[in-house]
Amino acid sequence: MRAPAVPPSPVRLIVLVALAMLAFAGNSLLCRLALRDTAIDAASFTTLRLVSGALALWLIVRLRGRAAAGGDWRSAFALFVYAAGFSFAYLALEAGTGALLLFGAVQTTMIGHGLVRGEGLRGPQWLGLALAMGGLVGLLLPGVSTPPPAGAALMLCAGAAWGVYSLRGRGAGDPTAVTAGNFLRAVPFALALSALCVARASMDAVGVAYALASGMLTSGIGYAIWYAALPSLRAASAATIQLSVPALAAFGGALLLGETPGLRLLLASGAILGGIAMVILPGARTAQRSR
Repeated sequence: MRAPAVPPSPVRLIVLVALAMLAFAGNSLLCRLALRDTAIDAASFTTLRLVSGALALWLIVRLRGRAAAGGDWRSAFALFVYAAGFSFAYLALEAGTGALLLFGAVQTTMIGHGLVRGEGLRGPQWLGLALAMGGLVGLLLPGVSTPPPAGAALMLCAGAAWGVYSLRGRGAGDPTAVTAGNFLRAVPFALALSALCVARASMDAVGVAYALASGMLTSGIGYAIWYAALPSLRAASAATIQLSVPALAAFGGALLLGETPGLRLLLASGAILGGIAMVILPGARTAQRSR
């Protein structure tokens, strides 16, 4: 019998959470940097990210003395759709815009699933949902600063796929082992995508390095760090903390990629993230009290 896990100290918990959020934001930065500034194509980036992520997670799980036997093929396909849509979207989108669209689509998918299943919202939550949707519509309305439509659509699809993946993973056992299994199962889909896009395949050493870093560090190790911290966080705290990812990505894009967030993006970010917070935090607190 395994000894019960010892909760991390407050300082260690803060460090774990900070590293996880930086890793999630780092995915957007690495992908955008690779596809903008190197020769690697989106399909090759996707494949290298999933292969290296699978390897990193498999090693983490094996070092813990467990088997990466979790997951299933439908979840793996949702993971692949997320990774592929994410990569192709960043051919056109800036890092902060992409992260905001991704996060908005993930949360909208999960909130919509709850509504379909009969999970009611209170008045302020409905207001928050309307605010978030208004922010998303405002971001996508035609104008000089509108994100490229194809890139925005791909990122929204990626976010919806990640939302489906997250919903399917609820209560699925050891989350790191399950994620490792799903990454392994997603590799054949990625290889098939690369085969279909072989005529446009290209890469260079720097692009490959960015893809491997995205897979092993900001995806594989990043998820493992987050799952190590998650059991020690209240549901409301975990939901709130994740709101920082688009902001971190936008800040990183400005600092490292020379991207300048426009007024439309700033206003849309406030509406989307604030609205989502109004929806998810009361429900997270209710779930926490019912335990």
